[in-house]
Amino acid sequence: MVQVRVHQPINDDGSINLEAWLEHVTSVDPALDRDALRAACEFARAAEQQANAAQNLWTEGTSSFSAGLEIAEILADLKLDQDSLVAAVIYRGVREGKIPLADVRQRFGPVVAKLIEGVLRMAAISASLNPRGESMVLGSQAQVDNLRKMLVAMVDDVRVALIKLAERTCAIRAVKDTDEERRQRVAREVFDIYAPLAHRLGIGHIKWELEDLSFRYLEPEQYKQIANLLHERRLDREHYINEVMEQLREELEATGIKADISGRAKHIYSIWRKMQRKGLQFSQIYDVRAVRVLVPAVRDCYTALGIVHTLWRHIPKEFDDYIANPKENGYRSLHTAVLGPEGKVLEVQIRTSNMHEEAELGVCAHWRYKGTDVKSGASSHYEEKISWLRQVLEWHEELGDIGGLAEQLRVDIEPDRVYVFTPDGHAIDLPKGATPLDFAYRVHTEIGHNCRGAKINGRIVPLNYSLQTGEQVEIITSKQGTPSRDWLNSNLGYVTTSRARAKIVHWFKLQDRDQNVAAGKVMLERELARVALPPVDFEKLAEKANLRTAEDMFASLGAGDLRLAQLVNLAQQLVEPERGNEQLELIPRKAQGFKPGKRGDIQIQGVGNLLTQMAGCCQPLPGDPIVGYITLGRGVSIHRQDCAAVLQLGGREPERIIQVSWGPVPVQTYPVDIIIRAYDRSGLLRDVTQMLLNEKLNVLAVNTRSNKEDNTASMSLTVEIPGLDALGRLLGRISQLPNIIEARRHRAP
Repeated sequence: MVQVRVHQPINDDGSINLEAWLEHVTSVDPALDRDALRAACEFARAAEQQANAAQNLWTEGTSSFSAGLEIAEILADLKLDQDSLVAAVIYRGVREGKIPLADVRQRFGPVVAKLIEGVLRMAAISASLNPRGESMVLGSQAQVDNLRKMLVAMVDDVRVALIKLAERTCAIRAVKDTDEERRQRVAREVFDIYAPLAHRLGIGHIKWELEDLSFRYLEPEQYKQIANLLHERRLDREHYINEVMEQLREELEATGIKADISGRAKHIYSIWRKMQRKGLQFSQIYDVRAVRVLVPAVRDCYTALGIVHTLWRHIPKEFDDYIANPKENGYRSLHTAVLGPEGKVLEVQIRTSNMHEEAELGVCAHWRYKGTDVKSGASSHYEEKISWLRQVLEWHEELGDIGGLAEQLRVDIEPDRVYVFTPDGHAIDLPKGATPLDFAYRVHTEIGHNCRGAKINGRIVPLNYSLQTGEQVEIITSKQGTPSRDWLNSNLGYVTTSRARAKIVHWFKLQDRDQNVAAGKVMLERELARVALPPVDFEKLAEKANLRTAEDMFASLGAGDLRLAQLVNLAQQLVEPERGNEQLELIPRKAQGFKPGKRGDIQIQGVGNLLTQMAGCCQPLPGDPIVGYITLGRGVSIHRQDCAAVLQLGGREPERIIQVSWGPVPVQTYPVDIIIRAYDRSGLLRDVTQMLLNEKLNVLAVNTRSNKEDNTASMSLTVEIPGLDALGRLLGRISQLPNIIEARRHRAP
């Protein structure tokens, strides 16, 4: 049955009696700090009064302050902690713009502010419904699944989800007197998103109310029909249940079991769902007449079950042992159906008091934020209970068996996914770090090809911007727009998904070969100049890349088949093949603190430190199985074990092959001089140093000069770089900053 809304205590003048409300809430949970709650309430009420006075408004009906109290009251019933209740009281004021979040952080601390911030992020679900009440995101099963995954990805503290559940409970209670469109919109959202969320959290206390209220507005005729059938027989049913409880209580007391027995209200939606699922009539629903038995211990559950089956005949296939086999959300109980007195079907639920508390309160029954160290062993059961937030969501109890959904969620619900909205409200999931270009190609290939810009929540951003969960993405297109070859340059970070890259590569493959040759040559020459490599023989470089001619190499690069970074590394190996793996050794200065052959780099069995060098033929990397070959005068050459060259050498001179292994050494870095020219502006140095911080690179020296005549600035930096790949990526990222004219490596003459 639908829960009746409890009205807040009112003073004679119509205002809310705050002291009476505080008395009620703290009586539910005496551990709550009444003074702290009072301070939050007075803060929220003052903010609302000030906002109304500024706008010359008089609050009628449900105000943000009143709604905050109702949300907090629900959370108090769920035994949530102090910070959660304070956040609940203030949340609606922040959402409606009456209270700045900065004020909340200053007054009530970072924890309360973070909780409110999390609930505000989840408001993206509600915002995805258009003003006319048409559900644009809940129309297909795929969209419902994406929204659920988005919701979970946005929640990094289970308290955020609980506050949002309480807020949506208040919202659906309040739509009774609103227009039909709003009722439908809120009910659809609650039914598809928040009732299943309450189920997964194991909070039956809220789940049943959300399901019944949303069902009431979505299917009013079916709701009224079942409600009327229940009401018609209510008095007879109550009399029957009282007789059953008295008989069962006497039998349990006779065996020494002290039990708490009560009649259990059957929820309208669950009756309708069972009728639909099993094709039954109302008269065939067994658990319309139901009792619940609460006993002290688990062994008493099975003793009570035996007594029930002794008193009345058990109905075959109507017994479930959720104690031995709990439901996915942790629900535990014994369910049985019997032919009770007068031959009427009766459902009996048997559980311990602790199991009942878990069934009603879910994760809240194991709350450890309040008065307990969350890192202690006592919280392990609680941690297991909410582990679904970052593991597997199985919604099949609400949705039926959707093929592959559980396996899909095992991958997508991990933190390496982001969930964003299209302008019309559809939810799209992408890998973490995806860009607007990745989004454009995910929506449609032509949108990707024609992309010329992007807006995030109405604000223009660069095409290599990293998308965040909950953002709305709008792609700006041009009918004459075509892909740019820069999009394929991994150093610039325009695309991160293989799908987008494949679409761009395919487009360039369809273009004229001469265009690809010309574009590829320009790209390679520009990158070689930027990283300051000496002149390279392009024919030899093509041969090293396993292509017949330099023209074929340029064509492959221009079409996207070859990656620019790959060719730059091959060019480095051509310049100095003996140091193919030490890509930056061309820099005149040695890396500080680096000594070839020290024990931290390569460990040589049976001997001390020897001079070592990486073989250019197989280019071993840390982690590869390796062997050493003793050269004449150049120390030990390190090869991969499967290197053809070292296998031949071993066949001829096996005595010069020695065992070596990688040592636990940090990544080698080398000092690189970088020159940056830009049009002078405020914050230029800050942006460059922030870019270096993002790339996790150490700066050894910085020098800047401004030219007032042409309004330019020159910067020279010395940065520790691990390799050419990192250098190319850094120069590419710096080039994308506003006002940058050029960024290149400086090589001493």
